[in-house]
Amino acid sequence: MSTGASETLLEGGGVDLADESAAEIAARSPLELFWRRLRRDKVALTALTIVGIMIFIGIFAPLIVKIFGLPNPNTQNDDLLDDFGSPTGPSGAHPFGVDERGRDVLSRVLYGSRVSLEAALISAVLIVVIGVTAGLVTGYFRGRVDTFVSRVMDLFLAFPVLVLAVGLGVACADGCLGGVIQPGLPVVIFVITLTTWPYMARIVRGQVLSLREREFVEASRSLGASDRRIIFREILPNLVAPIIVYATVLIPQNIIYEASLSFLGVGVDPDKPSWGAMISDATSIFQDAWWFMVFPGLALLITVLAFNIVGDGLQDALNPRTSK
Repeated sequence: MSTGASETLLEGGGVDLADESAAEIAARSPLELFWRRLRRDKVALTALTIVGIMIFIGIFAPLIVKIFGLPNPNTQNDDLLDDFGSPTGPSGAHPFGVDERGRDVLSRVLYGSRVSLEAALISAVLIVVIGVTAGLVTGYFRGRVDTFVSRVMDLFLAFPVLVLAVGLGVACADGCLGGVIQPGLPVVIFVITLTTWPYMARIVRGQVLSLREREFVEASRSLGASDRRIIFREILPNLVAPIIVYATVLIPQNIIYEASLSFLGVGVDPDKPSWGAMISDATSIFQDAWWFMVFPGLALLITVLAFNIVGDGLQDALNPRTSK
């Protein structure tokens, strides 16, 4: 075979290989490309594993406590205190020690994850629903609706959030809205949602103001598509990535929010263990019982840090400019 023919075959084979490679890349779905980018981020995957473990602990906390033979988180046992009535430190039977009432700290930390995650996840869902709806309506229709809702958002954003949350928490201590919002965890979720939805609405509104002027929206209008179809079929799918990323950022913020309210005594029912309430109770005895503050504090730190790292990883994986 001549050299020219061989070169031609090699060139042809190179073209075929290039075409096959291009076809393989083109055949990947957006979900496949997302997972391919995410699995390269080992730190994000590790953080995602920690998040999964924390959610598992939150769901099955009663079972875990039973398996390890730990007492109920509200069980008080004066026999576990020392001769001076002070809490005792970590031991084989109580790995995280006990508090000033003889309650097992490990059991309370495990149960505390349920309260924090429940408040954070439920309020995050409500914030996304309210914020996305408000952002879509104001950004697309503009006009008087946009002006009114934007001024309401400016009012919430200008007010000291924690002060407003504490005031609402105290005012709703016996329930709000004619008993619709019950004391305890529902009040915490209500306060977090009410004071945080404007941030999501602002982000969505800014994106919608840009997308509504794009060519594909103009093309839909020219074809006679209704405003409802344009909003939910054309604009909303293009907002999925930023909504997912901000939602993952909301969850750790809400966890800190709930812990802060519980620390200030405006949180959940005292009978329910909460990391923030545990840290608040431990401030007066920290020098004598460091474990009572350290272990719930570490649980709070690890959970918030893991969610933040997962949020950064999702942002990178959903970014189309990220190298494939």
